Amino acid sequence: MLSQDRVAPAASMSRRQLLGAAGAATLAAGLPRGLAAAPSPAGTAAEAALWTPDYINSIAGTIDVDTAAECAKVVPLNYRGKLTYWYVGPNEASPRLDHVIDAQFWAAFAKTYPNVTIEKQSLDYNQMLNKARTAVLGNAAPMVAKFPILWGVEFAAKGQLSQLKPEDVGYDSAEFWPGAMKSVTWAGKTYGVPTNNETMALIWNAAIFQAAGLDPERPPATWDELVTYSRQIKEKTGKSGYGMVARANAGNTPFRFMPQLWAYGGGALDEAADAPTYKTVMLNNSGSKAALQASYDMYVRDRSVPTSALTNTQTENQDPFIAGQLAMMISHPSEYATMVDRAQRATGDDKRIADAVVANMRYGLIPQGPARRAVVFGGWNLHMFNPKMVDGTLDTEAARAFIAFSTGPEWSTKLAWTSSNPGNRRGFRTKWMKERLGQTKFLNVTTSMLTSGIPYPVIPESGEIMNIIVPNMLQNALTRKMSVSDAADDAARKVKSLLSGL
Repeated sequence: MLSQDRVAPAASMSRRQLLGAAGAATLAAGLPRGLAAAPSPAGTAAEAALWTPDYINSIAGTIDVDTAAECAKVVPLNYRGKLTYWYVGPNEASPRLDHVIDAQFWAAFAKTYPNVTIEKQSLDYNQMLNKARTAVLGNAAPMVAKFPILWGVEFAAKGQLSQLKPEDVGYDSAEFWPGAMKSVTWAGKTYGVPTNNETMALIWNAAIFQAAGLDPERPPATWDELVTYSRQIKEKTGKSGYGMVARANAGNTPFRFMPQLWAYGGGALDEAADAPTYKTVMLNNSGSKAALQASYDMYVRDRSVPTSALTNTQTENQDPFIAGQLAMMISHPSEYATMVDRAQRATGDDKRIADAVVANMRYGLIPQGPARRAVVFGGWNLHMFNPKMVDGTLDTEAARAFIAFSTGPEWSTKLAWTSSNPGNRRGFRTKWMKERLGQTKFLNVTTSMLTSGIPYPVIPESGEIMNIIVPNMLQNALTRKMSVSDAADDAARKVKSLLSGL
């Protein structure tokens, strides 16, 4: 499966077109713009304390699931209908297992609903959003589409999606993460069902920690400690302490900086709140400035991160990490498999070093800050388009059958096999999750970060805020084009300007 460690290009649609449509949809709804009615994450702190790697291991394999029986309660298994569906399927770069599971999924659905025919299109990630935008403008959209967590709000804000909630396909909204339900909520209404959710973790090289005089099995508990560790590693070993990512117009940047920003009590808007309104700009509050200062201290004051951080994505961190020249970075559980693969392909001294790095690779929770522990809450959602936008007649029952089948505990687990987690939380208790935990090292660590997940603001402008404004704020501070305070104030003004016409 493709990582959500990126943000869709913001410039693919004119700002006037996008924002005007969003504002019109909000006025028509008669509600405050973007006011979410997602379930309150009451008890989340207690759940976070419970949701440890050991707990995840303990619940896996404790329930049995009969997918066909659950789907039959939603749509009869002998239903005859037709569905059109777009998604990002496995490609040449995907692991072979992704292709195998994709084929198994389609075979299983055909067996469960033999009279429902599906015309499916597997699209390239970088082309799908613009293709969907064009299709809805020509009333040629598919009935159902699987979108990354950030995309659906644009279509919902323009009235292009049908209302759809887990209860419509036989599930309780409480079976899904509160952050996932936020991502499918617009103007108080729900427009999708989560399929899978993902978070990242802190990765470190225990051997570099030991060489720097740090406990090799103890990662930094706080972001302030991470700054200190990074400096000590640089001073003691000459190696880069932390794999900072600060490239402009790159989704990797906010995926690593926003957890730091939220941890210090900052935000783009109030997206970290239990019931965000997305009206308060927080990029220049004291927490956001403290996070930006911490990055400045690592890059400018201590020079403990790669000088190439200004142009790096996470991909550029992989070479120095496998070469034993980088101590810490933030990434997905799949990063371990990537390093194993690199080590297998290395030769000579490079292989000896790479094998040692893999042996010393550790995963832990992303550090917490004065306000919270946080991570970007990523994933994908299934959406059903508005009948007016669909090419032909919307077969609602075929769509409900497909969505029920896809988002149940079985297939939300299997389809997330290599790099994510089931959207339906009953999936964590299945035999398939138990099997995954046995195959994917460190999966339980990244999974335990889900309770700390915060989705990006669920507004159409999130792409521009996260992909452009936030990275440019970092660039302005790290290059000393502006002071930390001025860079944050400048970014806040840009967000206010972006939202001012709505």
